[in-house]
Amino acid sequence: MSIVQVALDVPLPRLFDYLLDIGAAPEIGRCVSVPFGSGQKIGLILGITRSSDQPSEKLKQVSQVLDNFPLLPKDWLALCEFCARYYQHPLGEVVHFALPPLLRRGKLPRAVKDKRTTIETASPKPRLLPEQQAAVDAIIAARGFETFLLHGITGSGKTEVYLHAIDALLQAGKQALMLVPEIALTPQLEQRVAARFPSARIVSAHSGVANAARSRAFLDALEGRADIVLGTRLAVFMPLPRLGLIVIDEEHDGSFKQQEGLRYSARDVAIFRAKQMNVPIVLGSATPALETFHHARSGRYRLLELSQRAVAESLPTVSTIDTRREKLQGGMSQALLNAIRTRLERHEQSLIFLNRRGYAPVLACPACGWISHCRRCAANLVLHLVDKRLRCHHCGIEAGIPHHCPDCGNLDIHPFGRGTQRLEQSLGEHFPTARILRVDRDSADSPKKWRALLDTIHAGDAEIIVGTQMLAKGHDFPKLTLVGVVGADTALFAADFRAPERLFSQLMQVGGRSGRAELHGQVLIQTEYPDHPLYRALADHDYARFAAAQLKEREQAGFPPFTHQAMLRADAPAMAQSIAFLEQARSVANEKANTAPAINIYDPVPMRLSRLANRERAQLLVESPNRPLLQNFLAAWTRTIRVLKTPRDLRWHVDVDPMEF
Repeated sequence: MSIVQVALDVPLPRLFDYLLDIGAAPEIGRCVSVPFGSGQKIGLILGITRSSDQPSEKLKQVSQVLDNFPLLPKDWLALCEFCARYYQHPLGEVVHFALPPLLRRGKLPRAVKDKRTTIETASPKPRLLPEQQAAVDAIIAARGFETFLLHGITGSGKTEVYLHAIDALLQAGKQALMLVPEIALTPQLEQRVAARFPSARIVSAHSGVANAARSRAFLDALEGRADIVLGTRLAVFMPLPRLGLIVIDEEHDGSFKQQEGLRYSARDVAIFRAKQMNVPIVLGSATPALETFHHARSGRYRLLELSQRAVAESLPTVSTIDTRREKLQGGMSQALLNAIRTRLERHEQSLIFLNRRGYAPVLACPACGWISHCRRCAANLVLHLVDKRLRCHHCGIEAGIPHHCPDCGNLDIHPFGRGTQRLEQSLGEHFPTARILRVDRDSADSPKKWRALLDTIHAGDAEIIVGTQMLAKGHDFPKLTLVGVVGADTALFAADFRAPERLFSQLMQVGGRSGRAELHGQVLIQTEYPDHPLYRALADHDYARFAAAQLKEREQAGFPPFTHQAMLRADAPAMAQSIAFLEQARSVANEKANTAPAINIYDPVPMRLSRLANRERAQLLVESPNRPLLQNFLAAWTRTIRVLKTPRDLRWHVDVDPMEF
């Protein structure tokens, strides 16, 4: 008998020992079925040993070795082990998460016919500008691991650089992995890549892909049949034995950070993987994450610049509209309304950007002060007039619209604030004959509806588009020449130190949707702070100036990238329980921090959204200027926390490199 160490999908940071009949040769990376509790679980052999901490009579036997499953390679296992170690997450849960759904259950998908013959000839390669060609040459010339930051203005042709580099890799018999931040960007990228490489096998990996198809894509990648893998953050776990290049498009996007379960950054995991596999990685963005820009400026990453638009002659003109002394009409200034009217007369398109869906952020009573609170969260119910509902955007609970104030009976209750639905209504009143299209999570709540909305815009059947951040990146609308931004000021003074970075990125990205063809673009930003440095840098298209100022502020304040952070979060039915647990954890942490003076531990505080789905949430911040020191501290600390006595209904987790505060 051999003793095998098996990773199982349980919230415990350990492997489980099982006996394996000597007739079956144990292999690390092999899937097995084992008895666990009163049932069976699928697990993965990660170790083979001759002895166990458990008495031999208590060891159970492996029920079945899944020989029909392919052996998972050592580099894939090492990737999972890195994620478990760095993000302080149980290894068994990491392995379970990294596998596609069918394989987690011990099932193999049925084979399907290869459909690569649908496109017979490749789409022509556009001629590259000198800067684009220089970037491609640098990437192709890389020998082994190197991290490139491809910093290109909106419309500079970053995707063409990716495709030319991938072309060279395919000719060398290598595989390419390309990640995008959102599912919505995957279909159009897949079409473009398929048109360029008709003979390549291309697979997609994201949560919108059916379980069987996702499992087939995983096996195609593992067995070397897939040449190009496209996907969102979870695609970073696709096994690729011939990997030659990794591309992260829109690398700054917060969607690359998972906010539940295994809280990993796909960008950072991809960089580890590129180093592990000794291949180059390209991080592309018009507005890089400040951490990425800092690494490029310090020489840790290699900076490749694209300063010219690939098609349009010039960047859009960006200017502010001072609204301090103007009474807005339906949330819009006269200057913005005039600009929209001009586009309608020219048969051009306008995009009005407001990153707040719904009709209004809240329904309120002016008589007694009642507002539409969510009973389960520390948030308001948002008014959705189209389907006549109040809805919480955090927990999803819904309620009907009351006919009178629930507290005082007043019939005169009003919506306060402005969302995309209300803006759409106001535009309809100003331009009654215009074709207005709203694009947000409510109108595009399925892939089919999303594609239909994009087709409508591309066909020119929408003259005015009201949109949220869904339209901020990755889309080319040739007739779109005006972007109007409303409601942006709220992010200028937010408590989150990353809020200015997000706002600058969002506005530069959405502004980049205008004037991407022959027609010149214009961006108008309504603001009560027209002289704010952020808006002035936007007007000059000067990301570097904005980034340098932000990095200086962060260095003075001791924020990332000049320090490294982790957050311990807890939630329970009562806030006192969450705080008490964090105080207990803090006491333990202080004992361990005495041996590591560079560790800073802060007091527990309620989270900004302190109540979510009837659970009270609090957090405790830990930081250090030394990443390895912080990692060692977290490993020892979490081991101690796991043995603390806690209420049964309390939950906790560690978030390394947190993005939300």
